[in-house]
Amino acid sequence: MDDTAGRAPQAARKPHRIELHGDVWFDDYFWLRERENPDVRAHLDAENAYLDASLAHTAALQETLYHEMRGRIQEADLSVPDRWGDYFYYTRTEEGQQYPIYCRKRGNLDATEEVLLDQNALAAGHDFTELGVVRVSPDQRLLAYSVDYSGAEHFTLHVKDLTTGELLPDAIPDTYYSVEWAEDNRTLFYNTLDAASRPDKVFRHTLGDDPAGDTLVFHEPEAKYYVSLRKTKSRRFLIIHLFSSMTSEEWFIPAAAPLEPPRVIQPRRHGLEYNATHHGDFFYITHNDDALDFQVARAPVATPDLAHWETVIPHAPGVKVDRVEAFAAYLVVHLREGGLRGLRVIPVRDGEPDLSAAHAVRFDDAVYTVWGGSNLEFDSAVFRLTYTSLARPKTVYDYDMAARTLEFKKQEPVLGGFDPEDYVTERLWAQAADGASIPISLVYRKGARRAGGTPTWLYGYGSYGACIDPVFNSNRLSLLDRGMVFAIAHIRGGGEMGRAWYDNGKLLHKQNTFTDFVACAEHLIAAGVTTPAHLVIAGRSAGGLLMGAVLNLRPDLFKAAVAGVPFVDVISTMMDPSIPLTTGEYEEWGNPADPAFYAYMKAYSPYDNLQPAAYPHILATAGFNDPRVQYWEPAKWVAKLRTLKHDDNRLLLKTNMSAGHAGASGRFDYLKEVALEYAFFLDVLGLA
Repeated sequence: MDDTAGRAPQAARKPHRIELHGDVWFDDYFWLRERENPDVRAHLDAENAYLDASLAHTAALQETLYHEMRGRIQEADLSVPDRWGDYFYYTRTEEGQQYPIYCRKRGNLDATEEVLLDQNALAAGHDFTELGVVRVSPDQRLLAYSVDYSGAEHFTLHVKDLTTGELLPDAIPDTYYSVEWAEDNRTLFYNTLDAASRPDKVFRHTLGDDPAGDTLVFHEPEAKYYVSLRKTKSRRFLIIHLFSSMTSEEWFIPAAAPLEPPRVIQPRRHGLEYNATHHGDFFYITHNDDALDFQVARAPVATPDLAHWETVIPHAPGVKVDRVEAFAAYLVVHLREGGLRGLRVIPVRDGEPDLSAAHAVRFDDAVYTVWGGSNLEFDSAVFRLTYTSLARPKTVYDYDMAARTLEFKKQEPVLGGFDPEDYVTERLWAQAADGASIPISLVYRKGARRAGGTPTWLYGYGSYGACIDPVFNSNRLSLLDRGMVFAIAHIRGGGEMGRAWYDNGKLLHKQNTFTDFVACAEHLIAAGVTTPAHLVIAGRSAGGLLMGAVLNLRPDLFKAAVAGVPFVDVISTMMDPSIPLTTGEYEEWGNPADPAFYAYMKAYSPYDNLQPAAYPHILATAGFNDPRVQYWEPAKWVAKLRTLKHDDNRLLLKTNMSAGHAGASGRFDYLKEVALEYAFFLDVLGLA
């Protein structure tokens, strides 16, 4: 399958018969799923070579973009230290190094630095290195950390003695993203994956014991549920959290009595979602029982089930409550209203929340994002938060919950003369076909908007209730300073506008996600921001599904698209429960075993709805070790599209052969991938 630079690779057509519900069709590129087949790797290599040749004329631009983006990074930098007891914990980066170094100082910030973990040292000799967890023991003498070298998200857990610097013999393979210490400083809890890469079990490990004999604490056999772990800020309880797209359940273990069996807070009930935090004698439970946008109740630790839930913060339609964070004397409510995140502080006096003294943390910008920091100390009146907008770098503040004042700690440094006052942010509203108002967040350099259409990048996601919030990214300055507008379409299927926003963009309402995005594009055109000849679009993962679907709906509306690790082969993937994560996705997309869901999904599946047409310029990306969206989805999509498109526009596939879903792991290697996508867009827009 070796190919010349001037000819696009053509994958062999090997019809594979598929039948469901009496519907028969043939998938010519099903064979690309054969990971170990040398012809598959040869084809992916040929696609990579074709991409390199097709974009060779942008090599200088890619190099320029890479150095621009890297040049804005203060390579030697320090995070704001987080206090926990006698120690101050922070990360720092060094000039020329790809990864952070985890450090601490004891007593004060002038003390001698102690390096806990240097990810650069771990990464030596590896193309990819990702840390899953970094957890210090309660007595702060041991460090548990996990590392993955493939991108497949299977981590090996290690324990380091922080006094001697030596690794303990306790190496546990195939763990996932959850690890927590019991209060005895010798017991670890961790989660593992099943054959379909679903986190399904929790094990207990005692330091010094053979991991092969670790105790199974919890197993969730039902394929739609995922299992994770966390520890309450009070350090009193370990929480086992089970969740699907529609239902959750939590179990708790006293952190000081790790041998006790877990107890359920409230047995699962389809459609009931909740999460609990601990304060005093109570669990504070954020839940959606008779509350679409969630409300907050509390229940005694001794009797935490729903029958004992006492409402603390009642349901307010349109105000989505995400969770409650508990401090010794305060509750912090994380919420979302009008498409923006918010924080509400409630004092706790003598064990009782004083709602009459509750207040919101106020910010001035019209469009912004705010979130809480690590906040390691339970007995604290200071709440660490990060604030940002599309034009303002991430800024860390300490909020004094008693005085209601913000103390500036640090703003993300952006080198090269950046001034946020040179940029404008806006919030526009598009109208969907059914009358729904869809928010669009924009940022551009002052003076960039021009009559006749401004080059515009429209980004979207719209799945799982995930929120694509307006946050700053210094990389985008390379676009904005070349005269582009960057916009985010906050479409249904996401959670920006509350739970109904999510529900109306999933399952049998999924088409709303795609038509909302088209409506946002049409609004930007009608408002004079851009034109189809100046409009490029991008999305990753489920956002890649969005790209494939809207390109089928309206290929005439866009100049170019980047589909990052795109979920485009919906029917074949959802029909195969052996593929990692498939069965857990039924509550998001539907189960094709149901004829109604099958017909609906097949009607929008990008791969299955490709038609002979003129398509925009397209760049698709894949990770060969990706456990979330298998590499063959974009590979099949591109192969089939090559046989159908009747235009001269570029159709390119880039597969990272040594990474997974998130792409390159190093902070500089990652910039090379960004530079490629930016150069692709700038080139087709004539801004190179």
